[in-house]
Amino acid sequence: MEPSHFRIRKVENKLDLMEFIKFPWRVYRDDPYWVPPLISERKDFLDPQKNPFFEHAEVELFLAQRDGETVGTIAAIINDNHNAFHEEKAGFFGLFEVIEDYAVADGLLTTARDWVKAQGMDVIRGPMNMSVNDECGLLVDGFDSSPVVMMTYNPRYYVDFIERSGFVKAKDLYAYIVSTDIFNNKVENIPPKFLRVAEAARKRAGVRVRKINMQDFDAEVEKAKAVYNSAWEKNWGAVPMTDAEFDHLAHGLKKFLDPDLLLVAEVDDRPVGIFVGLPDVNQPLLHVNGRLLPFGWIKYLWYRRKIDMLRGLIMGVIEEYRERGIDALMYVEAAKEAFRKGYKRCEMSWILEDNVMMNRIIQRIGGEVYKTYRIYEMDL
Repeated sequence: MEPSHFRIRKVENKLDLMEFIKFPWRVYRDDPYWVPPLISERKDFLDPQKNPFFEHAEVELFLAQRDGETVGTIAAIINDNHNAFHEEKAGFFGLFEVIEDYAVADGLLTTARDWVKAQGMDVIRGPMNMSVNDECGLLVDGFDSSPVVMMTYNPRYYVDFIERSGFVKAKDLYAYIVSTDIFNNKVENIPPKFLRVAEAARKRAGVRVRKINMQDFDAEVEKAKAVYNSAWEKNWGAVPMTDAEFDHLAHGLKKFLDPDLLLVAEVDDRPVGIFVGLPDVNQPLLHVNGRLLPFGWIKYLWYRRKIDMLRGLIMGVIEEYRERGIDALMYVEAAKEAFRKGYKRCEMSWILEDNVMMNRIIQRIGGEVYKTYRIYEMDL
């Protein structure tokens, strides 16, 4: 493409915001693997009145435009909770989308970098949409299939554009695929050592794994909050979710949940671990082109019946109860339900590249890395 003039400006009104939200349809219009987001969900996500992330963060959205046409988008982000928790001055970029034009990409990345630097930050990382508790990471390997629910997707050329702009790898995130046919849909075919560990945990006094009670959803969410924030607090980049953020996420996902794949591990009635398996609703969403109304719900409900994949979204045990086999027990109980309900594949994601314990556990049950996502950073 011949270089031509473009300008980058802030999103200033509702028309700009809709332009920002709808721009990806231009980037991915010929890509069979891209899953269009729900436009209504994106509007709520970017609304400071509806998304509690904005209670502790500052976000500036930018549009790149050429001859009156949008050619790229980016968000520059300051997450005060991240900086307080990690005792650093980090800014982030996210919602990065751009046509295949390096000059535009570099202009957007430079704009985000300059904005966070002007706020006194020492480093910028991304992509984060908007934090590690949301969608994050750039797909760098595994472009031959659609993303599962709440995972990112991007063209291959984004990797080159970001790296040419001076960003370097901060951390890789792995997505594993586990196919149920390697076990012939029978729990007893899971590796014997893994089953022994799970059974030992099951027999240990006071330990039980149960499904959550959807009739008492709010109370169950309260129990999950403490486990989630405790289990992940020492992970790289982790930021405890506020009560408002956790409630917002839980209630946003509620209509998509499969109650049989929501497990709580308890020791003497104290919640110590959680497993959340989420049906891959991206499979039906692929067919509704971003809108459930007026007729998208019909397509969504039709294709939802055909979902054959789930994502292991959350699996964690608080630190003092690790290495007791509770994680193995939750995996076995989740596998029972997945086999019974006919799920053929499960993506376990995302897992930090240096999380030795989790990588080893997933590999033991037949998981193979099939997609890699990368967080980049640049010192300012």
